[in-house]
Amino acid sequence: MAPVPLGIRFLTLFTREQCYRTFTLVLTFLLYAAYHLSRKPISIVKSALHMNCSLANEIELYSYKEHLIQAKLLGKPFSNGTWCNWEPFDKSNYKQLLGALDYSFLCAYAVGMYASGIIGERLSIRLYLTFGMLSSGLFTALFGMGYFYNIHNLRYYIFIQVANGLVQTTGWPSVVTCIGNWFGKGRRGLIMGIWNSHTSVGNILGSLIAGRWVTSCWGLSFLVPGIIVAAMGLVCFLFLIEHPHDVKCALTRARKPSKCMNGWDAHKHRCQVYEKNKYNTLMASEVKDPERECFLKESDVGVLAKSNGLMISHVVNVSSDRDNKPVAISFLGALRIPGVMEFSLCLLFAKLVSYTFLFWLPMYLANKEHFDAKKAGDLSTLFDVGGIIGGILAGVISDWTRKRATTCGAMLLLAAPMLYIFSAVGDMGLKTIIVMLIVCGALVNGPYSLITTAVSADLGTHKSLTGNSKALSTVTAIIDGTGSIGAALGPLLAGLISPTGWNNVFYMLMVADGCALLLLFRLILKELRILVPKTNEIEMKEH
Repeated sequence: MAPVPLGIRFLTLFTREQCYRTFTLVLTFLLYAAYHLSRKPISIVKSALHMNCSLANEIELYSYKEHLIQAKLLGKPFSNGTWCNWEPFDKSNYKQLLGALDYSFLCAYAVGMYASGIIGERLSIRLYLTFGMLSSGLFTALFGMGYFYNIHNLRYYIFIQVANGLVQTTGWPSVVTCIGNWFGKGRRGLIMGIWNSHTSVGNILGSLIAGRWVTSCWGLSFLVPGIIVAAMGLVCFLFLIEHPHDVKCALTRARKPSKCMNGWDAHKHRCQVYEKNKYNTLMASEVKDPERECFLKESDVGVLAKSNGLMISHVVNVSSDRDNKPVAISFLGALRIPGVMEFSLCLLFAKLVSYTFLFWLPMYLANKEHFDAKKAGDLSTLFDVGGIIGGILAGVISDWTRKRATTCGAMLLLAAPMLYIFSAVGDMGLKTIIVMLIVCGALVNGPYSLITTAVSADLGTHKSLTGNSKALSTVTAIIDGTGSIGAALGPLLAGLISPTGWNNVFYMLMVADGCALLLLFRLILKELRILVPKTNEIEMKEH
């Protein structure tokens, strides 16, 4: 009898549940990476829509008029043939026009996000994502078709951006809800920190793909990503598993600790087991359907709140239909969950900083550092590499300390001085710029990554909801939708401020970073106050 191959032996180590869970994690990673892949081309192509072919690497161009003055001072003859502008972005206010493209997309995204979470809870996640990805692929490709059909109407490009912004809102609430269905809270920060690197991976791939054709045929910089995201939509339709119940897979939890415990840890574990048994007894007496045993009637909310040490005012009541099935939480009900407002407003400013880099970093490197369009696009991917590192680091630290707000606050505190240093390293060489791009990417995207993933999932399954899993999509949409308002404002402000000097743009980013830190101040103090657990009161930690 032949021995079993090592690869097959390795695969047999995993249970059916673990295989499905890993497959879902990888698939949702690829799906949302495709979403971000289709958003990145506009930031790469900007420098090609308004570019002087002969002087682009020698002078910083703020306007058509400034070019005339500098060309005369340099003693170089001016020729219209040296300009590679694409009408209507050939005017002196081209930065405002390019900012309008960003603003139209991000405004539509921010407005649509609030509705998307509510709609997504009432539809199939798989079908909702498929529709969104096919539509996004269509509109991304249509933007690129403007090159091939020689379209120079600003309204056309703005309409495409608005439509694309609306359909892209289908992605985030759906994938976070799907991951929340499959993964518990034990290592949520680490798992989602790794998983959330899909945004940076998508940005990197989008930059490289768009940069391949940016100087030769920028229409392909949109057409190819559009085809990719549409193809991933078909993959989603064929393979996405929304919930473990769909494949008759029950997520299990270990009943025994993974290592020996003594002292306070052992006492706390025994207390948690006692509370869990008491909770299960209560639920078994009230609910007979095992698939709905974690959902309570309104009359039981007060009883469970007291057993878990919650104040009645912090419990969100969610009504049920006739069959006692949980229904989607209301918008106002989601806002009442403790921490949702603070993290939402914090994300507004954190995302303002992140998206300003996303949409304007290649242009900044091309103008201020005098790199060509392709090299500027390639270098901008280092910011996303730092984002991957920062997201994972934030997840690991927050899991270890169990202090999400404090972790975000520490990274925000370090980000402000790093932004100032980055604005002053232009003359310090390429190596210094590379290091600063990675460091700033980690500190800027770390809090953004943690809030949009682990924090959103924590709040969407908060104990005040008494087990209602229908809140996750709405909470995620509220937090990301509020953050998207900042994402819309950041690139717009950068377009308005940059003609006065890039240093002023960085000052704006530092102020936004400080505002994000201040909004978390109350939650940070609350976390740091709880240094030693009280022995006379059992606090059920979220695992």
